[in-house]
Amino acid sequence: MTRQYTNFHGRQLGGRRIFPSAVQSFLATSYPEGALKIEHNLIDHPLLEIDKIALLAESLPEESVEYNRGDLPYGVDGKPEGNGLSIGDTIRNIDTTKSWAVLKNVEQKKPFASLLSELLEELRPTIEERTGPLLTPQAYIFISSPDAVTPLHFDPEHNILMQLRGTKTMTVYPAGDRRFASDKSHEAYHRGGPRELPWHRNHERAGLPFKLGPSEGVYVPVMSPHYVQNGPDVSISLSITWRSEWSYAEADARAFNGLIRKFGLKPNPPKRWPATNSGKATAMRLLRRLPGIA
Repeated sequence: MTRQYTNFHGRQLGGRRIFPSAVQSFLATSYPEGALKIEHNLIDHPLLEIDKIALLAESLPEESVEYNRGDLPYGVDGKPEGNGLSIGDTIRNIDTTKSWAVLKNVEQKKPFASLLSELLEELRPTIEERTGPLLTPQAYIFISSPDAVTPLHFDPEHNILMQLRGTKTMTVYPAGDRRFASDKSHEAYHRGGPRELPWHRNHERAGLPFKLGPSEGVYVPVMSPHYVQNGPDVSISLSITWRSEWSYAEADARAFNGLIRKFGLKPNPPKRWPATNSGKATAMRLLRRLPGIA
């Protein structure tokens, strides 16, 4: 299947709609494999002010908070270094801390669970028509210093990132293309390894940059490598993510390939949507029932 990369601007609508109806119509032709620029109406939400985000960060469990230096290259080997500050200080002083932070699974707090539900309900019919039941909805908040870089990485979820404050450029690469993420990188990630990817000089001109300002966003397909270059001001973004049975099967098939590669085999990679990858996925799920199989 040919992957589309599309810029699209829907019209602002009144009322409580967050996503213009035209965005949903175009998503129906692009989802799940085409990266897509959209518009949204989620601006100046009281839950998403800096001080409230800092309080939220301090109330979340440690595993739900990640923050690092932001003065980084586009690619790093393993996890980036920390900045030596607390998460609260990092966020409250984000204009000078040269950092980026992500608050994970903020839907564990009831107000954010309600917000996530409201956002995804607008898109649910389009999503479920293409990839079946909407599974594991989650929300993430990203806070970045001016000019901060989030290095090249991939994520296992279907993802819509909504820019709320400041500007950034997210550069997206085609999912499943071995030039940008090797099969071994995928397999290692799905068996507990890092999501960060190595950077090569030929990457720079091969990706598609999406320039985002407030009220704009981008849909990123499952496991599409991407990196983020923040603009000259503080940036706040909200990501809403979900899984599908297809995304879980792709992940399990990758894990299965990583397992059998240890025995000297050279497995073919899973196929992209709409292929189901059910054989390898089922095998991996059965193997996980055995002792010592991750």
